[in-house]
Parts: sequence; structure tokens; C-alpha cells
Amino acid sequence: MHVRCPDHLPEETYREVLEQLAELSPVVQALPPTAALIELKGALRYHRTDPQHLGEILRVRTISRLGVDVRVGVGPSITVAATASARIPTPGGVLVVDPGQVTDWLGPLPVEALHGMGPQQATVLHDYGIHTVALLATVSPATVQRLLGGKAGRLAADRARGIDPRPVLPRALPASATVRHTFDRHTLDGATVRSALLQQVVQLGILLRRRGQAARGLTLTLRFAGGGTWHKTRRLPEPSAHDDDLRTLAYQLMDAAALQRGRLVALTLKAEDLVNADQVAQQISLDHAREARLLAEAATDRVRDKFGPGIIGPAAAYRPAS
Repeated sequence: MHVRCPDHLPEETYREVLEQLAELSPVVQALPPTAALIELKGALRYHRTDPQHLGEILRVRTISRLGVDVRVGVGPSITVAATASARIPTPGGVLVVDPGQVTDWLGPLPVEALHGMGPQQATVLHDYGIHTVALLATVSPATVQRLLGGKAGRLAADRARGIDPRPVLPRALPASATVRHTFDRHTLDGATVRSALLQQVVQLGILLRRRGQAARGLTLTLRFAGGGTWHKTRRLPEPSAHDDDLRTLAYQLMDAAALQRGRLVALTLKAEDLVNADQVAQQISLDHAREARLLAEAATDRVRDKFGPGIIGPAAAYRPAS
């Protein structure tokens, strides 16, 4: 079962929705900020009912207890259930796709309706005359991989055929990820501050990638001598755990602070609104330099795993000894 809450749902209310889901099944996987997965096998036996009725029970509870209607998609795989929930008009409803109906139900849908299909991927498929999931399912997986790239193409080819072996993994709402830096002395030096910020970006990226998470936004907090603070939050264009994306936004936040003569004591960088990395659509990139940097980042992570986190990093993050 895939459950979608209304957009822009407050985090506190989202947590309350998760509590309602946990009353129906012990296996709930949070997909913040507004979705979740539920494993139904044990729940259906326990409640002695069918998926349609269980979905309606969930809607009644969230509406009566929280004032929130939800869209509930049910299917034999995560892809089918999530695609189904997205086809339900707002404010809410239940759509069940039985295992024997998967091919017939998915087939007429536009490729962009397939869960996990990004807009750039759909555009590429359209350019080659592949407009429906049924057409995508008839194309050989090797061809789809050539069009969309290795992993993205393989996933798209499988999911168009209803193949998605991923299990629902119990996971509560992820906590935020925070890194901090305290200066040895009050500092006014912009280069020193930016070097410290880059160190925090690298540490935060490593932390997110090891946890298998991606951030939708960043919050930068600056603490000044005398006890004053400044903080600001901005959203990333797409959820990410990559150093390039985190650094760009972190520098924008620092520029927004417009530091003049403020004596900094410490800075804190916090990744907000975390999502599972495997839920982030892999978009096609024509930026070969970026692709090269991402490959280098993966290689650097492997070096860190083997020799320690401080063994390698960007030169600008390390100030020369004075």
C-alpha cells in the first residue's frame, strides 16, 4: 500500500498520519515529506479484510481524527502501488490494482505516470516515439538502457513490466542531519569562514550518503560573539546528497548572511526534510563535467571507507597551518 498525504502537510501532522498507519500494520516505511508505504500481508490477515476495505478504514481514521484525507494505492509492488496512488484525484480515494491486472492497467498510462520516471527521462522516451508504458514494455531492456543510461534504463524497463522486487522496510520519519564547526577564536576572515563551511558540506555529504538519504533543503546557522545568531533555510532544486549541490546552496546561504564586521564563533549546517536516496528519481544529465565529478565523488567515498574520512577532500577545505 502506498499512501499520499496532501502537499505541504505540516511535519507534526505527517507524523500523526504515520501513527495511524502503524495502527493498521507494524511494517510502515516513511517517505517524507508526505508519503509512506505499508506492508499489507500480515495486516490483511490480522484485520480479516481486503485491501479496498483496509484503505477505506485508513481514510476514515485520518479524516475523522486528523482532518486529513489521503490517497491510497494498493498493488503487488511498490511501483504499482505508488503509480496507483498518484492517479487518484484529490482530495482522496482508494485504488486497488490486483496482480492479474498489472499489465492491462499500466499499459495505457503515459510513461511519465510510471512511478520513478523523471520528466527528462519521459522527454527522451517521447523523442523516440515511446509515449505509453505498454510501448516502453515492448522495447528491449538493452535499448532502454542506451536511451536512459544503465541503472535508470534498467529500472524503467523492469517497472514498465511490473517488475519491482523491493520490499517495504520499516523506517520511521528520518531525523535531520547536522554538522557543526566552532572556531578557535572569533573570526572576521571570509576565506577562513568559507573554508570551514566547505568542510561542513563535505562532512554532511558523507553522512547523508552513508545513511542512504538525500536532503530537500539546508539550514545555515551562524553564531556571533556576544550571543547573537542568524539562520536561514533554502530548498534544493532536487533532493540531493552530492557535495556539488550541497556546496552551491550552502554558499548561497552564506552570501545571504551578508557578513560585514560580524565576529563569528561557530556555524551549523543542517540537512532538512530528508528522503530515502533510492526514492530520488535519477534524472538524465547532459553535463559531462558534473557526471565526472559524481564519479570522482563515489571513488573518493571508497577511499574514505578504506583509509578514513579525513584522508582525502577538497584542498580549499583545509587551511594552511599558521
